[in-house]
Amino acid sequence: MNYTQAKWEHDEDDLYEPLLSEKDGAEVEIEAALPDELTRDSLDLPELSEPELARHYTRLSQMNYGIDSGPYPLGSCTMKYNPKFTEDVAALPGASVHPDRSEGSVQGTLELLYGLQDYLARIGGMDAVSLQPPAGAAGEFTGILVAKAFHEANGEGDQRTEIIVPDSAHGTNPASAALGGYDVVELPSADDGRVDIEALEAAVGDSTALFMLTNPNTLGLFERDIERIAEIVHEAGGLLYYDGANLNALLGRARPGDMGFDIMHYNVHKTFATPHGGGGPGAGPIGVREKLAEFLPAPRVKKMNGTYERFDPERTIGKVHGFTGNWLVLIKTYAYIARLGDEGLSDASAKAVLNANYLASQIEYDVPFSPFHHEFVASAGDQDAADVAKRMLDYGVHPPTTKWPEIVSEALMTEPTEIENRETLDELADAFNAVIAEDDETLEAAPQKTTAKRIDQASAARNLRLSWHSLDD
Repeated sequence: MNYTQAKWEHDEDDLYEPLLSEKDGAEVEIEAALPDELTRDSLDLPELSEPELARHYTRLSQMNYGIDSGPYPLGSCTMKYNPKFTEDVAALPGASVHPDRSEGSVQGTLELLYGLQDYLARIGGMDAVSLQPPAGAAGEFTGILVAKAFHEANGEGDQRTEIIVPDSAHGTNPASAALGGYDVVELPSADDGRVDIEALEAAVGDSTALFMLTNPNTLGLFERDIERIAEIVHEAGGLLYYDGANLNALLGRARPGDMGFDIMHYNVHKTFATPHGGGGPGAGPIGVREKLAEFLPAPRVKKMNGTYERFDPERTIGKVHGFTGNWLVLIKTYAYIARLGDEGLSDASAKAVLNANYLASQIEYDVPFSPFHHEFVASAGDQDAADVAKRMLDYGVHPPTTKWPEIVSEALMTEPTEIENRETLDELADAFNAVIAEDDETLEAAPQKTTAKRIDQASAARNLRLSWHSLDD
């Protein structure tokens, strides 16, 4: 049943009854439009005072652990502190701008977006940037669509059917490739944890569309042969894609575009300290070299005769999100970059590398691959990495990423970022070193000091219960 408008009629008993008018003009009561199972005769709500309510939600917040609570060394997640000044900037009255307003009335908004495009292009060594993708993975998928459009424009769309990813790649890489309609070719790592050049030479060919790579990789290792890697891929007619997950290690020191990458996405929640969305609004801009700029999503922003305007690239792939992207997240990105500047970004990168190396030097777990940069992957050895992580919670710190990458046995992937001081790093090291000395019985019973005790996360993921009802209901 389709309804076109709602109106109110006033009866003699001073009650306002909502009525809906159907297309044919027949009036139908709202209740009749809802199935019986979605209506109720009464609703019982708890009667609470404001202090009771405030204390309830405060208690709930204290049961959670976040970056404002303490160190959060999840490897490859770059859990930076979200500086509050960026929230203040995004909350300014002038930021509350409807995205569909005329260009003449939002010149300040467009100027900021234009400036952010320029910031990101210069940081990444790219020629053009789109701010539209709403998350890092979405940016990844957008980059693949741009690559596909490029190959199709060159008459090779049907020929180039494969995307190569390393065995240490983030899971989103093969997922995005498959979603883009490509066959995924997994590339084994060399003994030193980096790209195996001989294996890459054997893998590329006329069917190669793209090689997706993170640099430094997920072991924290810089791909020293990156220029040779770019040459191999380009000689085969493929494109080189930079997964920006680990860009925090390079700020002010190296740029993907200078290494030979053709496309990249920026994880602004990692590199530029915007909030990790948790399913909420995010941003994953992409940058490309000049030959790919005409395929970027529409619209972008350009400056013409002193004014800013939106425009559609000539052979755009279309939209991947609304308007120019998630505006308030992009404001925070711009504010962070502008506040730190070139020197501050370079300093953040240096401290991220320093912190990772200091922490690794203080723990007793083995770190099989080095020299690493912003993160390292330790091995739990004979212990179960998941048990180690759960036990670390009892020491008041968040554990590292576990069980990945799989090329390290019982992996403990650790990234403290630049935000932690030496005291906090020592606190993390103490937790690692306390757990390594404990027996299996203690580890298998952990955690004991958290609000929620040990859970079966595999069953929780496979048997979702997303309502408040108890198991007995």
